[in-house]
Amino acid sequence: MTKKFSFLRKKHPRFVYRSYAYKLIGSNLKIVFDFRIEPNIRFKPEITIKNTEKAMVKKIGKQALNNFVFHLGLMEIPSYWKATCSPEIIIRAGYLNKEQIKWWRDLIIKGMGQFFYENKIDWRAPDFLKIIINLSIAAPSLATSVLELKDRYLVPVGGGKDSIVTIQRLKKQKKELSSFLVNPTRAAKGVVRLAGVKESMVVERKIDPVLLKLNRKGYLNGHTPFTAVLSFLSVFCAVLFDYQHIAFSNEKSADEGNVRYLGKMINHQYSKSSEFERKFKNYCKKYLTVNLNYSSFLRKYTQLEIAKMFAKYPKYFSAFSSCNIATKTGDRWCGRCPKCLFVYATLYPFLEKKQLLRIFGRDLFENKNLLPVMKSLIGQGSHKPFECVGTYQESQVAFNLSLKKAKKLGKIPYLLQKFNDFQ
Repeated sequence: MTKKFSFLRKKHPRFVYRSYAYKLIGSNLKIVFDFRIEPNIRFKPEITIKNTEKAMVKKIGKQALNNFVFHLGLMEIPSYWKATCSPEIIIRAGYLNKEQIKWWRDLIIKGMGQFFYENKIDWRAPDFLKIIINLSIAAPSLATSVLELKDRYLVPVGGGKDSIVTIQRLKKQKKELSSFLVNPTRAAKGVVRLAGVKESMVVERKIDPVLLKLNRKGYLNGHTPFTAVLSFLSVFCAVLFDYQHIAFSNEKSADEGNVRYLGKMINHQYSKSSEFERKFKNYCKKYLTVNLNYSSFLRKYTQLEIAKMFAKYPKYFSAFSSCNIATKTGDRWCGRCPKCLFVYATLYPFLEKKQLLRIFGRDLFENKNLLPVMKSLIGQGSHKPFECVGTYQESQVAFNLSLKKAKKLGKIPYLLQKFNDFQ
């Protein structure tokens, strides 16, 4: 346990979810949360749901609407609580029963495993985290939405190949669909445009600048379960805009963890896993909305199988991007990270070399600096990279298929030569 961690917990013993507020401003629904880390830190993160009409808000009913917004605030907590890891989270904005408290604690512990690992935090002590409700708030009658929703699909789009495959397969089935975008990147907008999706639900999520200042001061920082944030937001938007189905594009590969730490398997993709999906679906039916179907449309497929499907849709090659580093710089691919190399390796067997070069701008298999990255992908590093990449076995198969193809082409690039040596 680090000294910084222990010091911050003593200095900041309680994280308080004080309240939430929402208001229609023009055609946008603006939501603001009020968090406090005692004694002296305050956060007011914001969420804005674009193109929301008054009639949409009214049809949900005040009680169910408050419940949805309250839950959006609950899902924002990990992003701010992590700065101090306060031993108590006090919920004053609404009510949670014992089952719900257990569910949220489980999500924080499992969803923030990478954060604990990278900050050398031991979460196993019984007093590590207590979630406490305000006992002065009476337990409400269940505020789940019971609205009948239209038989159409809301598809979260991040700009990568997986959501493209979901959209194309739903279109082939003649399903009515719209895209769901949170702080949309250039790649996400490009994918939606090329897909010809006419309707898009757009959400702006603003991180309070106070958190960024704390990060610069050296407070704790790290990974949080972002797909869980998307899940709660998408459910609210589906009910708000009248969609019965939410089709995420999480795949089978997300179930494999990255590294074992303190007796537990840490999974960077926990909130994309089938375990989280199952738990969220049950929670959603019981505490959010009855008549909505939340699922991962590609769950039965591996990343490699999805790459093979994606290769059939060349019109997206100039727009899609899966690189988190490049997204921050405005580029499409950094060409240096595990995600870039993994996507390159899974597409290499199914695309022509010139297509790959047009997508990535260079031959990643000739980059000698990527040798440690390749080793970590195929299981010869200290752990699997903390990225949304496939399993060790998938990476091995992808590099094997790439090697076979390169041999047929008569020129084996550097990384594939090295991979061949490992065989």
